Amino acid sequence: MGPTASGKSGLAVELARTFSLEIVNADSVQVYQGLEIGSAKPSQEERQAVPHHLLDLVPPDQPFSAGRYREAALAQIEDCHQRGVVPALVGGTGFYFRAVEEGLADIPQVDPTIVEQLNQLAADTEGQLALHAELSRVDPQWAAQVQPADRQRTIRGLSVYRSSGETLTHWLALSKEKNAQQEKKHAFLKLALDWPRETLYARINQRFDQMMEQGFLDEVRGLLEQGYDSNLPAMKAVGYRALLSHLQGACSLAEAIELGKRDSRRYAKRQLTWLRQEKNLHWLAPKTPIEEVFPHLSPFLSRFLAKNGILG
Repeated sequence: MGPTASGKSGLAVELARTFSLEIVNADSVQVYQGLEIGSAKPSQEERQAVPHHLLDLVPPDQPFSAGRYREAALAQIEDCHQRGVVPALVGGTGFYFRAVEEGLADIPQVDPTIVEQLNQLAADTEGQLALHAELSRVDPQWAAQVQPADRQRTIRGLSVYRSSGETLTHWLALSKEKNAQQEKKHAFLKLALDWPRETLYARINQRFDQMMEQGFLDEVRGLLEQGYDSNLPAMKAVGYRALLSHLQGACSLAEAIELGKRDSRRYAKRQLTWLRQEKNLHWLAPKTPIEEVFPHLSPFLSRFLAKNGILG
């Protein structure tokens, strides 16, 4: 785990090579086909070196819920275990990790009328931001996980609150307590990469520049030309939304790049807020190049695998 641009994928590939692991994607944007550069999908060289799973599952116009992810991830984990392989979930979508480890909450049904009202209020950017601000007041924990432009998850949080009188965070906590009482089938070693803020922000800015050099703008233009609606959740992912604004004439390319970098930094901050609430999470705080983390982490992982009967 870790915030965007923290070096998760590169470190995971090195660990996978050493311990014969297989990588299971846990990034909510990388499940979409065609969103390559902006989602920082593993390169073809990395995929050839180490098996990667749960990438490119659906087209950008097909919804993909945490429930679908949990089902697919558990099936992939079981497949790995049957083949005697250790799976490593790698990504920055905390809710995906939690769905796999703890299950999903039994949340009361919401009133369709409330959902419709919220959809109408979120019809434009100003209305959507106002709803996200309301969500931040009534359910700050859930709001911290939701991008301000994420209409679907904003409405989800508010519709649950308005329908049940309790926050989505409340229902998730109840589910967590219930699942904690059930026998755990899998052992998890949870690791997260952290950097000093200034270093992380510099890495984020540098990676966005690299994405632009790799053709990120052409990728977004191509998605529009294929007919994908700019209002789709996939098209509102961090980075994509900023470049869409430029292509739709709302800002210059330079402004869009700065907006994309800013959104990426804010996203990293929200990811860290989520991760710091996780229990039994082992933080790696490298102050050196990311490749130097590996020698320190390798013995730690060896002990975990041996403890769980995976290494002799």
